[in-house]
Amino acid sequence: MLELQDICFSRDNKHILKNVNLRIDNDKMVVITGPNGSGKSTLAKIIMGIENPDSGKIIFNGKDITNLSITERAKMGIGFAFQQPVRFKGLTVKDLIEISAGNSIKVCDACDVLADVGLCAQEYLNREVNSGLSGGELKRIEIAMLAAKKSKLTIFDEPEAGIDLWSFNNLISVFEKMHDDIKGSIIIISHQERILNIADELVLIKNGKVEKHGSREEVLPEIMGKVKPCHKLTGKQDCNEGGAE
Repeated sequence: MLELQDICFSRDNKHILKNVNLRIDNDKMVVITGPNGSGKSTLAKIIMGIENPDSGKIIFNGKDITNLSITERAKMGIGFAFQQPVRFKGLTVKDLIEISAGNSIKVCDACDVLADVGLCAQEYLNREVNSGLSGGELKRIEIAMLAAKKSKLTIFDEPEAGIDLWSFNNLISVFEKMHDDIKGSIIIISHQERILNIADELVLIKNGKVEKHGSREEVLPEIMGKVKPCHKLTGKQDCNEGGAE
């Protein structure tokens, strides 16, 4: 269980998150959505420890993790996928999957997680994760890593950014399979309508505050009236007004 208590965060004298209170129970797929600039990605980074809140507490499975490092949170079972995945010169795709899994992994198992994200294992397993890979390929490799990690809580920050339509369709299946197989909680930052539709719960953030949180059936009608969904996949999010988060 994850609980955020009165989380506040400011940057350059601008209040980005204002007394955010949020509870996410175990084994839930939760999509956090809202207009660009509303604080969604910042909230995800605070949960992972990439950013530190000005005030408030973060409780994970009964323990206060507010002051723990990214590494400590990862060891406790929190995984994170960036909007722009990191490149690892000198490491192969198989290396990263094994590191993420926490132990050596059978080739057939590594092939399975790569196949789930639409990558041919024979072509990618021994490739170095460097500038020779496209952004979309890196995104899929990162998702495969998190599937292998089997975290208690996995956070995806706008996973649809920069990937093609075929990959996006596959992405939906990957999230559903992860949720069924791992039995952990998944948080997805997104305003893609198809991703909203696979959530157990939806969280609407606006102006740095949680405006609505509830089941998909309860919240989706209101969200669809306030957040224009991205029906087309492009290299940039052009469907909402506002600045980058």
